[in-house]
Amino acid sequence: MVRIPSNNSSLDQKIILITGAGDGIGKQAALTFAEMGATCILLGRTVSKLEATYDSIVQAGGLEPAIVPLDMNGATHKHYLDMNTTILSEYGRLDGCLHNASVLGNLCPFNEIKPEEWQEVLQVNLTASAFMTQALIPSLKAAEHASVVFTSSGVGRQGRAFWGTYAVSKFATEGMMQVLADEYKNAHIRFNCINPGATRTAMRAKAFPAEDVTTLKTPADIMPTYSFMMSDESIGINGQSINC
Repeated sequence: MVRIPSNNSSLDQKIILITGAGDGIGKQAALTFAEMGATCILLGRTVSKLEATYDSIVQAGGLEPAIVPLDMNGATHKHYLDMNTTILSEYGRLDGCLHNASVLGNLCPFNEIKPEEWQEVLQVNLTASAFMTQALIPSLKAAEHASVVFTSSGVGRQGRAFWGTYAVSKFATEGMMQVLADEYKNAHIRFNCINPGATRTAMRAKAFPAEDVTTLKTPADIMPTYSFMMSDESIGINGQSINC
């Protein structure tokens, strides 16, 4: 059973990278982590949204975050290598990485999936997080304990009709997490997946436009699980798929 952190300072002095930090769960994670004492590195493709997250953190009295404007659909391996170099230069380590950024694609029959849509969803949801993680290993190794959390989905554990591209990307994410967890099981880097479940986000609204959003959890509601997985209280949890 997952326990939540016992106090609101369990991320003191942590350096944590959050992808998709300009909106939804990623933004809330950045705000929560900063409130708990972390220095956040905000990665996303829309500068104005990242700046809004930045401003909210600073106005709340949090440590000044960093902004990394990056479109994960077009980023190259070199972008991630350069980012790792900068993190090591500026902070000396990376204590946590939340791979939150994802795109849904269109919900449609499998035989109607367009090649360009397949490429985009797999690029953003899988390939980008794979090569970003690969590039960040030196920064993660420099931390005393490091936590990498990938974002999964219920359709990444049980396939569902019409969710083909997104489901495949999340099945692969679960598999990638398991491979990394096994490779680093004797190290001080842990790898896990979180499935946020039905949460009030723009992606959820796109998938279920007629849904009553007042029945859904908010991003703030699920933060205890996220903050726990980034804290040292979760040391020893590795290779797990956790539901919020």
